[in-house]
Amino acid sequence: MTAPEIRQHFLDFFAEKAHRIVDSAPLVSKDDPTLLFVNSGMAPFKDYFLGTKVAANPRVADTQRCLRVSGKHNDLEEVGRDSYHHTLFEMLGNWSFGDYFKTEAIAWAWELLTERLGLDADRIYVSVFAGDAADGLPADEESAGLWRQFVPEDRILRFDKKDNFWEMGDSGPCGPCSEIHIDLRPAEERTDGSGRALVNADHPQVVEIWNLVFMQFNRRADGSLEPLPARHVDTGMGFERLCMAIEGKTSNYETSVFSGLIAEIEHLSGKAYTNRYGDASMGDVAIRVVADHIRAVSFAIADGSLPANAGAGYVIRRILRRAVRYYYSFLERQEPMLHALVAPLADQFKAVFPVLEQQREFVTRVVLEEERGFLRTLSSGLERLEVLAKAGNIDGESAFELYDTFGFPIDLTQLVADERGLAVDMPGFERALQAQKTRSRAAGERTVGDWTIVSEGEARFVGYDHLERGDVGILRFRSLTTKKGKAHQVVLTESPFYAEGGGQVGDRGQLTVGGEVIEVLNTTRDNDLLVLTVDRLPAKPSAPVVAQVNAALRARTERNHTATHLLQAALREVLGPHVQQRGSLVNGDYLRFDFSHFSKVSDGELARVEEIVNVRIRQTIALEEARAIPIAEAAAAGATMLFGEKYGESVRMITFDADYSRELCGGTHVANTGSIGQFRIISEGAVAAGIRRIEAITAEGADAYVREQLSVLSAVRESLKNPIDVLTQVEAIQEELRAARREIERLHQEQANEAAKDLVAGAVARDGYRLVAAKLALEDAKAAKSLAFQIEDQLSPAVVVVGFVSAGKPQLMVAISKALTTREGFHAGQVVKTLAAHIGGGGGGQAFFASAGGSRPEGLGEAIASVAEIFE
Repeated sequence: MTAPEIRQHFLDFFAEKAHRIVDSAPLVSKDDPTLLFVNSGMAPFKDYFLGTKVAANPRVADTQRCLRVSGKHNDLEEVGRDSYHHTLFEMLGNWSFGDYFKTEAIAWAWELLTERLGLDADRIYVSVFAGDAADGLPADEESAGLWRQFVPEDRILRFDKKDNFWEMGDSGPCGPCSEIHIDLRPAEERTDGSGRALVNADHPQVVEIWNLVFMQFNRRADGSLEPLPARHVDTGMGFERLCMAIEGKTSNYETSVFSGLIAEIEHLSGKAYTNRYGDASMGDVAIRVVADHIRAVSFAIADGSLPANAGAGYVIRRILRRAVRYYYSFLERQEPMLHALVAPLADQFKAVFPVLEQQREFVTRVVLEEERGFLRTLSSGLERLEVLAKAGNIDGESAFELYDTFGFPIDLTQLVADERGLAVDMPGFERALQAQKTRSRAAGERTVGDWTIVSEGEARFVGYDHLERGDVGILRFRSLTTKKGKAHQVVLTESPFYAEGGGQVGDRGQLTVGGEVIEVLNTTRDNDLLVLTVDRLPAKPSAPVVAQVNAALRARTERNHTATHLLQAALREVLGPHVQQRGSLVNGDYLRFDFSHFSKVSDGELARVEEIVNVRIRQTIALEEARAIPIAEAAAAGATMLFGEKYGESVRMITFDADYSRELCGGTHVANTGSIGQFRIISEGAVAAGIRRIEAITAEGADAYVREQLSVLSAVRESLKNPIDVLTQVEAIQEELRAARREIERLHQEQANEAAKDLVAGAVARDGYRLVAAKLALEDAKAAKSLAFQIEDQLSPAVVVVGFVSAGKPQLMVAISKALTTREGFHAGQVVKTLAAHIGGGGGGQAFFASAGGSRPEGLGEAIASVAEIFE
C-alpha cells in the first residue's frame, strides 16, 4: 500500500465504526493561549475533554497536521540526523467524547493493525501505565487485561509516568495511555527475543506507532489531578511511522510519504540520496532536512503563519533558514531551491490537505523571497567565519553569533576551524545557547491559573443581539500572575462581550455584581471559553450579574470592521481575485488590513479602491446576516473564506450586497454601510514577502484626518504668500534646493580632491602596501567616503583611514584594498570597531569598507594616531 491508501484505510475503518471523519485543523493555534502551533491530534478537541463544549458527534476520526519543533516533544536539531524525527507530521486519530473507552479502543486498534493493515502480530509489543505513587494513581491493570486477549504476557510491558501517562503540557487534560510498538528488525535479529529490551530505548527499528490515551484527569496549575467531567479516548498514530512499518522500510524517509520529495531534491541538487546515517552522511542529512522542513514551512504559511521575527513566524523562519543552510553547505547549492518543492508537495497532499494547492503560487513566492534574503545573509556569514578563523581560535560568543544571526550549525563552524587547526570554545557556545533558550522560554511563557467553578454549563455569546444583559451568572473565575502583573478573569453564563478574534479587538465595559461595579478591561477566547479580564474579582461571585458593553467603543469598532469587508472586495475588484486577507486589526481608532499582493499598490489604484468603498458607504447597503448555516451552503453562495481558519459544520455569513461583499465572519458589524460615514486610506506598504498592508480610518477619525490635511494645506499656502498654484510653487522651490545641493556637493568634491593630493603624497610605505591615516577638514560624509575610495584606488594595495566631524558628530571611515583582506586577513569592520572606542561610539561593516560614528569629537586625534600601531 502507498501512503494515500494507508491513510484512507484508517479513515474508512473508523467511518465503519460510526465515527464522523473531520478535516484537519490549521497548524496555527489562534484561540488556545497555551500553544503557538497545533502540536498533537487532540489540541483542536481540548474543549470537549475539559467539558466546556459539548461535541455534536461523540465519535470522530481525522488526520491532523501537527508541528513540533522544541520543548519536551522534540528538538529541531534532531531532525534529519535520524530516521524518524520530524517537524511537521500527520497524526491519525480516533476520538471518543464520553462514549466508548478502553475496551473498544484496544480491540479496534488491534483489528485495524493486524487484520486490515496486515502488520505481523508477532512483531507487536504494547505498554501500559505502571502507576504513580506521588499522584496516587494505581497501575492500569484494566488495559493489561484487555491486551491479554491479543498478545502474550511477555509482550505487555509496564512503564512509569514518563512513558505511559500522557500530558499535553504542565496543565490540562491528561490520563494513562497504552502504547503500541512494533519491532521492524530483520528476522535474524529478532531470534534472540531482545525486542522487549528495545521498547522505549530509541532504537530506530523498534518504534512506537500508536498511542491510546485514556483521558480521565485534568492537571491543575498546582500539579494536582482532578477527574474530568467525563472519560474520553484520544488516540494518536504517527502516519509516517505507520507507513514505514507497512511498506517494510527502515526509515520514514524511505516511504512513499517522502520518496517523491527526495527525488525532486536529488534532481534539483544533483546529489544522490543513499539513506545513510552518521557523521559521514551530511549530504543525506541535508536532503532529509530539506524534505522535512519544506513540509512544515509550506503548510504553516498556507495556514496563516508568515515568516517573521517573533512568535510563530519566528519559528517558521528558523525552520526555513535551517533548510537553506543545509542545502547551501552540504548540497553545494547556492541558488534558492525550497520554493521549487512547493508545487510537488501541493500535488501530493491536495486530496487530504487542499489548503496548500489552493495557495500554491502565494506560498511559493513567500518561500522564494525568504530564501533569497537568507542566502545573502549566509554569504556574509561565511566571510565573517573566514575572518574569525584567520584571527585565531573562535570564541563561544562569536560561534553563537554565527549560529543565531547567520544560521550556521555549530558543526560547520567546527569544520572550518578544524581545517585550519583551530578550536571552537564549545563551553562558551553552550552558555550563549542556553542563555538564548532561557530568554525564549521567558518570552513564550503563558502563565495559567486554575479556575474556580461556580456553576456548570456552557458559556453563550449573545453580543450580536444585546449590548447589555441582566440576571446572568458567573460560571468560573480565577486570578493568575503574568509578566505584566496580577490578572483576574471571569466567564459568564451569557456574555454580550465580543471576544478578540478575526482581527477584531475584544469588547470592554462593566459588570455590576450584587451592586459592585467591576471594569471589563478586555475579552479574549481560551479555546471555547469567552474570558473577561476584569480589574478585580467580585466579592460575591454567586451574585446576579448585569453585563454592559461599552457601546460607543463597540460602534466605532463595528464601523471599522465592516469597512475591512468593503475594502477587501474593492481590492479584489481593482487588483484581481488573487487578493486574500492575510491578517487584520480592527479597533475603535483605525483598521489595518494585510493582503496577498506582489507589488506596490499605485496611488491611482489606492484612489480607485478608496472611491469604491466610499461609493458603497453612500449606497447605505443593509447588513444581511445568515447565522448557523451549513458551510456547504455558504460556499455555494460564493462566500469568501479565510485561509488558516477552521470552520465548523455551520458558519455565519455576512453580506453587504450579494454581488459585492460576502464573507464568513464571526465579528460584529454595522446594520447599514451608511453608518461608516466616510473611509480614508492613510498608508500602504509591504510587511513581508508578497504581503501588503493598508491602514485606514472611518467616520469621526476620517473627518478629523481631512480637517487636519486641509489645515496643513492652508498653512502651506499662507507660508508661500497664497500663490494661485501651490503645487507649481512648491516644485519650483524644490528645484532651487536641488541646484543648491549640487553646487555644495561640487565644492565639497573639489575640497576633497585637493586633500587627496596631499594625503597620497604623505602615504606611509608598509610591508607590501601603503597606509594613510588623517583627520579631514571635510564635513560631508559622502565626499569623505569618495575621498577614501579615491586614495585607496590610487595607492592600491592600501589601507586608508579618515576621520572628520559632520554636524558636530565625529565619524571614522576605513577603506582596505580587497587584495589585503584576502592576503593579510585585514578587516575594516574590526578595525573601525577598535578605533570607535576613542570617539565614544561604535560601528562596523564589510572587510573592505566600514564606518563608525561617536559622541566625542575630541577623540578623533587619538583614533587617527592609533592606526599605525593597530597595523603593526
